[in-house]
Amino acid sequence: MAGGWSRDGAVQDQIDASVEDSVKRARSRMPAGESFTHCEECGEAIPEARRKAVPGVRFCIECQSELDKEESAAAGFNRRGSKDSQLR
Repeated sequence: MAGGWSRDGAVQDQIDASVEDSVKRARSRMPAGESFTHCEECGEAIPEARRKAVPGVRFCIECQSELDKEESAAAGFNRRGSKDSQLR
């Protein structure tokens, strides 16, 4: 179902492109080869289970969580929230 001037499947194409961009960005941050044994941010040891589960990991769980929060805050506005507020 197309809406307005868009063709059928245009919305899905946009979603696919966004996902592909996110994957490329995440992969570009990963170092090639082995995982680090200590966190780049705080210097704490990264557990072996995490290094095996996430090849190329550079941060401990706590530092990675903080980094993810910062990135999501800079990602832009919440489209769903914007649409909900327009309906009121």
